[in-house]
Amino acid sequence: MDDDEPPDTSAQTWGSTLVALQFALLAVLAWQALDALGRATPPLGAMACIAAGVVLGLWALAANRPGNFNIRPQPREGGRLIEHGPYRWIRHPMYSALLLAGLGVASLAGNAIAWGALAALAVVLRLKAGIEEAAMSRAHPGYVGYRQRTKRFVPGLW
Repeated sequence: MDDDEPPDTSAQTWGSTLVALQFALLAVLAWQALDALGRATPPLGAMACIAAGVVLGLWALAANRPGNFNIRPQPREGGRLIEHGPYRWIRHPMYSALLLAGLGVASLAGNAIAWGALAALAVVLRLKAGIEEAAMSRAHPGYVGYRQRTKRFVPGLW
């Protein structure tokens, strides 16, 4: 994109909509987790998924400090391409962390609302990742090679 060219406002609007949906779905999952925790002793597997999601998210934040990334699927002005930490194996470890923790919550809650929210969150994050990857490819010349070396959400698989 040339400096004189206006930003793609449709992508920005769609990205902002996806962020709003993401937070709404995370709120549904949090509500389901709180409800489930009040009913019974949580299963170890569900709690392990939630803990693994938190650890992955913190590792991603340590590798890609706030100020370099954007909650919307557009790269920050002057941002750097991060290829260390969990980014060595997956392009969207923060999204993966949300999905992993969400899997734990859905397992914990064990109901259609939680599983539906997790499925919808997966779709939202996949769409958001697609927008982000297109923008990253334009912003960072090395991103195309990085995409070829890494998976989107799950190391070695997807």
